[in-house]
Amino acid sequence: MREATLDITIESKQRTPLAWYRASFPYAAALAAAALVLFAPAVLNDPDSWWHVAAGTWMLAHLSVPPVDPFSFSMAGQPWVAHEWLAEVAMALAYAALGWSGVVALFAAAVAVMTACLARYLARHLRPLAASVVLLLGVACVGPSLLARPHLLALALLAPWLTGLLRAHEQGERPPSPLLLLMVAWANLHGSFIFGLALAVPIALEAMLDARRENGRAREDASRIVRGWTMFLVAAVLSALITPHGVEGLRHPFEMSAMKHIVSIGEWQPLDLRQLHPIEIALVALAYALVTRRVRISAPRLLIVAGLAWLAFAHGRHEMLAGVVGAAVLAEPLGRALGSTPQTLERPGWRVAALWLAGAALLFGLRFAQPVARGDSPTSPVTALAHVPASLLEEPVFNSYEFGGYLIFQHVRPFIDGRADMYGDAFMFAFLDAMRPDRAAFERLVQQYRIRWALLDARASASAMIATMPGWRRLYADSTAVVYVRDTP
Repeated sequence: MREATLDITIESKQRTPLAWYRASFPYAAALAAAALVLFAPAVLNDPDSWWHVAAGTWMLAHLSVPPVDPFSFSMAGQPWVAHEWLAEVAMALAYAALGWSGVVALFAAAVAVMTACLARYLARHLRPLAASVVLLLGVACVGPSLLARPHLLALALLAPWLTGLLRAHEQGERPPSPLLLLMVAWANLHGSFIFGLALAVPIALEAMLDARRENGRAREDASRIVRGWTMFLVAAVLSALITPHGVEGLRHPFEMSAMKHIVSIGEWQPLDLRQLHPIEIALVALAYALVTRRVRISAPRLLIVAGLAWLAFAHGRHEMLAGVVGAAVLAEPLGRALGSTPQTLERPGWRVAALWLAGAALLFGLRFAQPVARGDSPTSPVTALAHVPASLLEEPVFNSYEFGGYLIFQHVRPFIDGRADMYGDAFMFAFLDAMRPDRAAFERLVQQYRIRWALLDARASASAMIATMPGWRRLYADSTAVVYVRDTP
């Protein structure tokens, strides 16, 4: 009896560190992810961050979502589907509270939530080393898209949505109703909610097929699961319609992806295979596991992984989706191949939780103690715009695409900005022709929109063209931007 008691005690002590690791893994991963975002200068490198904050500020001031464009002069009054309005309001609130440091903190919190949720799910299915490697590969795919824009906030909803669906399937149950609330928020946050709906279909199909083929399961039980998933899918689509735009909000992501000009936008271009990307490393690691461990992946999950990998190589912006979703849907088959069994994670004690919270408070406190200061950059011609006379700011401007967001933020109506979906193919192609540069195309736009001045990237080819055109003179120039004024009527 004494020997048996001793064996149990030793076994308990051997399991304690592993159990502690599994329970603490999500917290440690979230803290590391938050630290990365909080102190990564590249997070604010996207020009759209400027106009997203400005749009949220406008909505808070007017207590409404604008149905038409209130910002540009070239599209003033034209219909605008502000499909990311909830993210923009959140960004504006963060900016109003703590400036750009608050915006960075908001996105750090979102990435931390995503990482914690994914890490917790991986820890259930994989041993510590395997879970850490898969998490690292998955989160690394988010790196190229680590920018303060709504798509990053959407990841905080993607992870619980996806893991919630997978856990419901594993437990042989219908997905929980709170996931529908996530879909409502997601549909008002970012257009990637369409991927959330699409992901639910193959997972539901796998759940239904498994329910029907499982030996020993009562026919009534299998039918209950099929009905439950079917009802959930219908309810999820209906939930996605609860936006200020209704059906238009559901159509908008498809209409945008069908536009021809989006291939000219960096994030919509194929991955540059001359450089090494995180997803390539992840796919090599997956291929190694498939060969050496004989990982068996169901057809629906294989369809998800293959489809997202194709999307990632076709459009670089989807690399982050492929990484996060791929890590989650492959966790269970990888764990099975590696001999792991699903674990119920223990919750850490209050002392451990307090320690992690103190670490998070310290990180965010350091960020707030060193406020983010923004100056001249490829997205913000601060000095150049300051040299433009106030009277000229009221006149129509021809600006570089990447400067439109900053102009909106500074209450100057731009010719163009990052809302390419609103401007449409014809307008975008005309603008791209002018910037190529095509002198005739540029002069047509000048006449049509009565352009009075121009604010261009100092490296833009169109800038050198305007410098040689009669009737234009350079007002100011620095390494970031050039300002030209048109003197002739």
